[in-house]
Amino acid sequence: MTNQIRANSILPAHREDIELHTADGLTLVGELARPLDRDPVATLVCLHPLPTHGGMMDSHVFRKAAWRLPALAGLAVLRFNTRGTSSVRGTSEGAFEGALGEKYDVAAAIEFADFSELPNIWLLGWSFGTDLTLMHGLDPAVVGAILLSPPLRYSRQDHLDAWKSSGKPLTALIPEFDDYLRPAEAADRFAGVAEVVPVDGAKHLWVGDAERVLDEIVKRVAPDVPVPLPRTWDGPMESGDMNAYADRTVAAFADVPVPGPLSGSPDSAPRPRE
Repeated sequence: MTNQIRANSILPAHREDIELHTADGLTLVGELARPLDRDPVATLVCLHPLPTHGGMMDSHVFRKAAWRLPALAGLAVLRFNTRGTSSVRGTSEGAFEGALGEKYDVAAAIEFADFSELPNIWLLGWSFGTDLTLMHGLDPAVVGAILLSPPLRYSRQDHLDAWKSSGKPLTALIPEFDDYLRPAEAADRFAGVAEVVPVDGAKHLWVGDAERVLDEIVKRVAPDVPVPLPRTWDGPMESGDMNAYADRTVAAFADVPVPGPLSGSPDSAPRPRE
């Protein structure tokens, strides 16, 4: 029976709860989803939006990536909660550190993927997660990165320069009506550094545009997979709980100040415990 793939559709995959262990002694909770019937062709390590404003491993684009892409595109999808962040999966130890201590979280996720022998590791950052990608994601095990709605709030020009020097592929998907960085400015800021892809009609949170985002991701990390991806599925399909995060709306965080960069540099974050 053929069914429409909807926002809460969960396609078949091998899914396992995982724990990441950081160099500064924290345990982070996450999930790894892999194709059921084949080895993955590439791997997405997802770095979520700002946790002070509801960002987490279950932010909707990442949830849909994990629920669909193992089956539709043969991808492995690793998503996790950065320090102090909670979701249905659980709460990661620690507390938000303004993109400084989170460097250990990024390193732990990349290390897990690498040690698990997952192929072609790409970072997929969204909003705050794009700053983590630019600041801390330039690791030898990483093939490239995709940025969704990068605000360039915590990252600096020297981080962009480092990615440029690396020669690794970097793509930025920029919503036409983004709250922080729109296509014209993004083209200037990322000139010579990243492929900038303007997305007409889209906004920072990609509500209603997840399918377009997933297609653009697959184009780059699994170019042999035809896009647009199927919008229907002929096989077993489950439904996810769409009410688990009813309290994490834009309105719920409307009066919460967005934290700016903390004092110090990424290198001044707490040192790993011996």
